[in-house]
Amino acid sequence: MTTLFPLPQNHPQRFVLHNEVHARASLTLDLPIRASHLALLLTSDEKQREREHLSKLCQRYGKPSPEKDADHLSATFDNFQIRWEQHGEFSTYTFYVQNIPSDPFSEPALKQVPLDWLSGLPGQMMVAAHAAIKSAPAPDKHEETDLAPIAAHFSNNPVVGSKVTGGAAQVFTDFKIHVDGFSRFLIINHSLRTEQAGRLLHRLFEIEVYRVMALLAFPIARKLAPDLKQADRKLYTITNAMAQSDNSNDAQLLDELTALAAEIENHISSNHFRFAAAGAYYQLVGQRLEDLREVRIQGIQTLGEFIKRRMEPAINTCQSTSKRFKSLSERVGNTSQLLRTRVDIVIERQNQGLLTSMALRAKMQFRMQQTVEGISIVAITYYAAGLIGSIAKALHAAGWHVSPEIAVGVSIPVIMIAVALGLKRIHKIIESTTEE
Repeated sequence: MTTLFPLPQNHPQRFVLHNEVHARASLTLDLPIRASHLALLLTSDEKQREREHLSKLCQRYGKPSPEKDADHLSATFDNFQIRWEQHGEFSTYTFYVQNIPSDPFSEPALKQVPLDWLSGLPGQMMVAAHAAIKSAPAPDKHEETDLAPIAAHFSNNPVVGSKVTGGAAQVFTDFKIHVDGFSRFLIINHSLRTEQAGRLLHRLFEIEVYRVMALLAFPIARKLAPDLKQADRKLYTITNAMAQSDNSNDAQLLDELTALAAEIENHISSNHFRFAAAGAYYQLVGQRLEDLREVRIQGIQTLGEFIKRRMEPAINTCQSTSKRFKSLSERVGNTSQLLRTRVDIVIERQNQGLLTSMALRAKMQFRMQQTVEGISIVAITYYAAGLIGSIAKALHAAGWHVSPEIAVGVSIPVIMIAVALGLKRIHKIIESTTEE
C-alpha cells in the first residue's frame, strides 16, 4: 500500500532529471552478434527531418514513433535491433543482428535494414563501422592469440588490440576504412555477459566517433597556421616601429594595430567552438579507453597506445593554435594600450602647449584691455566735460553768473573719478558673476 506524505510540490523537471540516467541504457544482446554503426553530421533542419525519417521506419514495422523532442530510441524490429541517439552536432545509428557467419564482415548487420530507408538518411557521413562479437575458438589458448587469422579479417593490415573488461574479451581493429567504406572491430568473446557486450560495443563505437569528431579541428588549425605567423609578424613590425624615437606615425600604427586586433578576434570567435569541441571530444576518447580496462596482447599495440600516438600531435596542434591566438590577442591588447597611452601623452603635451599659448594671449588681451580702459576714461571725461561746458555756456547766455571755463575745469577731475569708480564697480560685478 502506497503511503502519501504531505511533502512540498515537486519541481517540474524532477522526474525528467531523475530518469535521465536510465534514458540511454545499454542494450541486452544475445551473443554472438553483428553490429553496424553510423554517425552523421546534421544541421538544425536536418535534425527535424531525421525524426520524421525515423518515424517512417517505425511505422513500417508497426512500432511506436519517437516523440517530437526525443533524442534517443531503442527498438527491436523483425530481424534487427536499432539504437538511435541525437547529440549536439551529430546523430548515431547502431543496428544489431544476431548470429554471424564464418566471415564476420561478409554479411554486416546493415544488410538487414531497408535500403530505400537508408538512402534517405539526412546529414553527412562522419563514421561508418562494422563490428562483430564471435566466440573464442579455443578458450584454453586464451593467453596465446594467433594474429594471422585475425589479420585476415582486416585485409592483412597491421592490427591493434587488447584484452578488455577484465579479460572477458579481446578487441581487434586496424582503424582503417575498407573498400566497403566501413571501419571494422572484431571482438573475441571469452566470458562476456550480455550487458557487458552491449556496453563494450557502445564504447568502441563512441571511441571511433569521438576521435573523428575531435580531428575536425585539425584541418582548421593547419589552415590558420599561415595567418597566425603573418599576424605575429605584423605585431612585431608595429612594436618595432613603436620602439623608434620618432613617434610622428603613432596614429597610423594605432590604426594598423586596431585592424590586426579585429582580424585576430575574428579568427578566435570563428573557430573557438571547434577548438573547444576538439578538446572535449578527445577527453571523451580518453575516458572511453579507460573504461575498456585494456591489457596488452604481446606483439601488438593497445587501442589506447595507438590512438594516443596518432592523435596527440594533431590535438596538440589544435590546442597550440588556440592558445597562440589567445596569447596573440593579449599581446595586441597590451601593445594597443601602450600605444594609446603614448598617443594620449602626446595629445596632453599638445593641449598643454595650447593652454600656455592661450594663457599668454589672455594676458596680452588683459594688458590691452587695461590700456583701452585708461584711454576710455580720458575719452569719457573729455566728452562729459564738453557737455558740461555746453550747459554752462547756455546758462551764462540765459543770464546766470556761470563761467563756462571754470565749470569745465572743476568738472574734469570729478568726472574722471566717477568714471574710474564706475569701471571698478563693473569689474567687481563681473568677478562675482564668474565665481558663481
